[in-house]
Amino acid sequence: MYCTRKVTDTIHWVGGSDRRLALFENLFPIPRGVSYNSYVILDEKTALLDTADPSIRNQFLENVTHVLDGRSLDYLIVNHMEPDHCSGIAEILTLYPEAKAVGNAKTFQIMKQFYTIPNLDERSIVVKEGDTLSLGSHTLTFAMAPMVHWPEVMVTYESSEKVLFSADAFGTFGALNGNIFDDEIDFDRDWLSDARRYYTNIVGKYGPQVQAAMKKLGALDIKIICPLHGPVWRSNIPYLLDKYQHWSTYTPEERGVVILYGSMYGNTENAANVLACALAEKGVKNIALYDVSSTHLSQSIAESFRVSHIVLACPTYNGGIYPAMEHVLLDMKALNLQNRTVALMDNGSWASTSAKQMRAILETMKNMEILEASVSLKSALKDDQTAQIEALADAIAAGLQ
Repeated sequence: MYCTRKVTDTIHWVGGSDRRLALFENLFPIPRGVSYNSYVILDEKTALLDTADPSIRNQFLENVTHVLDGRSLDYLIVNHMEPDHCSGIAEILTLYPEAKAVGNAKTFQIMKQFYTIPNLDERSIVVKEGDTLSLGSHTLTFAMAPMVHWPEVMVTYESSEKVLFSADAFGTFGALNGNIFDDEIDFDRDWLSDARRYYTNIVGKYGPQVQAAMKKLGALDIKIICPLHGPVWRSNIPYLLDKYQHWSTYTPEERGVVILYGSMYGNTENAANVLACALAEKGVKNIALYDVSSTHLSQSIAESFRVSHIVLACPTYNGGIYPAMEHVLLDMKALNLQNRTVALMDNGSWASTSAKQMRAILETMKNMEILEASVSLKSALKDDQTAQIEALADAIAAGLQ
């Protein structure tokens, strides 16, 4: 049975959600599932914008068949060639033999790497920046968005209804529950954390490319944004663009502190808790603590993008950085995190070197201010180190003013 929603009178959402998948890209936990969005435009000509993941194949095909209601499909627009959005291409082109596939040169290069589709060249329309395609009263304009977050990515703008089909941009983890629009949900409460975790971990490295794409979009009058994952935006688009502006420029969303700690026997954890209490006593309210061993890496990354100040606390392990903390630091670097103030705490029963090695990694990253105030434990925090804790808390609190 079909399950569709009208985006406008002529544009239909024909996607679906997967609540069974545990790890997105076999990496990122998605306890709330994920949606795969696809859209059909009905006009003199018909167009399907992107397909879907194999996990929702039957739902997706039923939705497309229902919306077309016996009509043929004229165009399949391929904005993104990642398999969770393109796995239905061959089947759609088989079911609708008159349909033409529309994409850029890189689109078709990658398509041929994934699939063997008979007569693909004869059924391909290759577009470039600024090219248009008329469906009748609807006109599609194509803009390239390379490395947001694959090299072939493009977005499609429909000018009569001012709708942007944004590929993976503006997407989020989380299954849709019937309410597909941003004004039907409480985004801050239920979606913001997953949207941040999605962006920072999947697109985070490509901030300059996102900025380039946003400059293009700034010239458009956009009333609706239709991403490939998560809610369709039709009411509070400036809010969404502001989030992307912060994330893609590596600007903290909030003045606050996240304390990321690794601890083998609880002593480093205790020091992290003592620091948190000292910060609270000084009036700091936006404080979050995470054990890097039990918190998924993607959450540590998302929180590091969220706040202005980061505390890294861990023991020395085999002469190096505690492995779970090292993973966090290397991922921060790989994802291009910058413009943060960082404080260090370390622990070592006989040869504490983790703070020195964490500093060395941070110094290779852009615009990372490393506080001189620090705390170094020898096995456990002692009463005579109260002044060190206070000095570190003072330095962090002063920076938050």
